[in-house]
Amino acid sequence: MELHLGVGYARVWADTQVIADLGGRTASQALEAGVAPKVVWRAVHAYLDLPARER
Repeated sequence: MELHLGVGYARVWADTQVIADLGGRTASQALEAGVAPKVVWRAVHAYLDLPARER
C-alpha cells in the first residue's frame, strides 16, 4: 500500500477506509481480527483497482 498511497498515507488509509470485501472492516481491523494478510491484500488490491501484476 505504501507504494501506491505513500508512506504517510498508507497507515491512515488502512485505519479508516472500510472495505466491503473485508466484512465492512478496515484493513487494519481485518488484520487485527486474524484475517490472513494475503486475503486483506487481495481486498485492498481490488478496492484500489491496482494492476494484476501487483497482486
